[in-house]
Amino acid sequence: MVFDGILLSIIIGFLRKGSLKGLADFHVKHGWIFPVLLLIEVFVFIMQDKILFVKTLSNYIYILVYIVGLFFLYINRHHRGFTIILIGVLLNFIVIAANGGRMPVSIEAATVLDPVFVDMLKNGDLYAKHQALTSDTNLGFLGDIIPITDPYPKSQVISIGDVIMNVGIFIFIQWLMVTSRRTPSFKGGETA
Repeated sequence: MVFDGILLSIIIGFLRKGSLKGLADFHVKHGWIFPVLLLIEVFVFIMQDKILFVKTLSNYIYILVYIVGLFFLYINRHHRGFTIILIGVLLNFIVIAANGGRMPVSIEAATVLDPVFVDMLKNGDLYAKHQALTSDTNLGFLGDIIPITDPYPKSQVISIGDVIMNVGIFIFIQWLMVTSRRTPSFKGGETA
């Protein structure tokens, strides 16, 4: 959902006659953190079914990735939209941490997805950081319980944290694209 939100935000930014020039002037503290976290998540996703210790530790790795990601968002919260992104990520972190490093997914909502994924959830198989939402799930209302399907091009199930995170991403990208077009002296750290 995050990548969809980024793409939609960029398209709307272009429709508003914005540009990506602001990206060149944009600076964040410890900017290397985000790509490293992304690589770690991709590594765990690919390798958790191939390397036993990765599978065994994957839930702890996801929790650590979220903690470092929250730190990154917190130290960069002065950028427009980052506080909202931080709130969305925090909500996802809370439900994942409360459920042992796994994001609970509603089986009912997941019926919009590929049946293979639904069967994996029902069987208790791991799929990345997801597990079935059950009566034993903590804070299930923060899990992936919102189904998205037609007319949306890609069926998926998202959480309220994902929705809030995407609102923040939208605000940030619009600010970045439109502010950089209108302000010759644009500085990435300003929030005015």
